[in-house]
Amino acid sequence: MFSHLPTLGVGIGFRHPFRSELFRQQQQVDFLEIVAEHYLDASFHQEQELELLAAHFPIIPHAIGLSLGSAEGLDDLYLRKLAALIKRLNPPWWSEHICFTKAGGIDIGHLSPLPHTREAVDVLCRNIDRVRRYIDVPLILENITYMMAIPGAEMTEAQFIAEVLERSDCGLLLDVTNLHINAVNYNYDVRDFFNELPLERVVQLHFVGGHWQDGVLIDSHSRSTPSEVWQLIAEVVASVAVKGIVLERDENLPPFSELVNELERARSIGRQNQRWN
Repeated sequence: MFSHLPTLGVGIGFRHPFRSELFRQQQQVDFLEIVAEHYLDASFHQEQELELLAAHFPIIPHAIGLSLGSAEGLDDLYLRKLAALIKRLNPPWWSEHICFTKAGGIDIGHLSPLPHTREAVDVLCRNIDRVRRYIDVPLILENITYMMAIPGAEMTEAQFIAEVLERSDCGLLLDVTNLHINAVNYNYDVRDFFNELPLERVVQLHFVGGHWQDGVLIDSHSRSTPSEVWQLIAEVVASVAVKGIVLERDENLPPFSELVNELERARSIGRQNQRWN
C-alpha cells in the first residue's frame, strides 16, 4: 500500500544540544525527524540550521500543533506555514498525531486524546481532507499516550485508529513506546491491539523510554528504551515493511554515543528482517 515510499532506515529526532555530535557521527544516522513547529516562524539562525541539516540528511517533518481532532476546524495561518515548510523540504512523508491540541480557540499545550466515537472519526477525516488541499505529501498519523480514557467510547482505541486510517487513507506512525505505555497503564494486551490494526499501513516507528511516577508509566522521552519496547519493535519489523524507525529522545539526554548504540540496535533488527542493508 505504501511500497512506493523510500526506505530511509534508522533516524533520530533532531535536538539542538547534540547537533555537533550528530555531525561528528553523521554516518550513524540515516535521516532526521524535526519538530515542524521549531521552524514555522524561524529566526535567521534557525533558517541556517535547517539548511545545514537538509544539506546532510533526509528530513521528515513531525508536526505537533495542527490539532487534527479539533471540532472547530483547523487554523488556516498555521496550516499555510506548515505547508510552506513541507514544500521547502520536499520529504517523502510527514506526520501528525491522532489528537487535538486546541479547543475554543485556545492552545491547550498538550496532545489530548479524542473520544473513540464515529463523530470523532468524522472530525478527523474532515480536517485531513482540508489539510490535503494545502499539502499533497503523504501524511502518516501517530498514536498517542493518554492519562485518562474519554468516556462514551463506541470502539476500542485500535479500532478507532484503524477506522481513521482506512477512511482518510493515511499511513501509520506507530509509536511503539506509546503503545507499550498505554497497554501497561490500562492493562490490555498489545497483541490484541495489533490484531485490530491495519499493520500494512505502518510506515514509520517511534521508540524511546519513559519513567514511572506514582505507579503510572509516563511518556517522558527521558530514558533508554526498555526491553519490552525492543521486543515490540522486533515483532513489528518482522511482519511489516517499515520504512523508517526514529529514536525520539527529548529529556535527560545522555552522551550521543549512547543514542548511537540504540540506533544501531534498531538497525540490526531491520537487517535481521531484510528491511534494509
